[in-house]
Amino acid sequence: MSEPDRGRRVTARRASAVVVAGLVVGLFSGLALGVVWWQLAPSVPVIVRPGDSFPQGFQPEGYLAADATFGLLGVIAGIAITIGLANMRRDRLLSVLIAGLLSGVVGTAAMWFVGTRLGSVDIEGLSATTDTDLVIEAPLQVAMPGMFLMWPLAAALVVTVLALGDWIVEVRSARRAR
Repeated sequence: MSEPDRGRRVTARRASAVVVAGLVVGLFSGLALGVVWWQLAPSVPVIVRPGDSFPQGFQPEGYLAADATFGLLGVIAGIAITIGLANMRRDRLLSVLIAGLLSGVVGTAAMWFVGTRLGSVDIEGLSATTDTDLVIEAPLQVAMPGMFLMWPLAAALVVTVLALGDWIVEVRSARRAR
């Protein structure tokens, strides 16, 4: 095997290691952040009546706070994990970008899955079987779909800032070399 071929295999292996690390860290971070989201997000009381259910009073702030908590946790995770991935493979930012985006997709899905399953209640089943009015805590949900993009967007932003910083350093060193 020639030296350039060996170098390419090592580079490919390292890039794949960053992607695998991003997927694994994203999955486990998402699972943990799902529990954190479940604990931090406020719950909205729901009135369950025979054949019907609706929020108790007008409470858009409860749903907004749950979405904001979900998004903020995603932004923090996206920044922290992508910085860690960049430390693994700073010379190839494309592999860091791919790993950060994949970690964001897997982590967001895991965070949503865990958070919505913890404390979930079968509201339709309660409504079908109850004879009186019940007030329960509604299960968590993400009302604004854009919150699912916060983790991958934060990862892309970190890679963009790193690439811009590299470009500025190259331009300055080229000016000094003249």
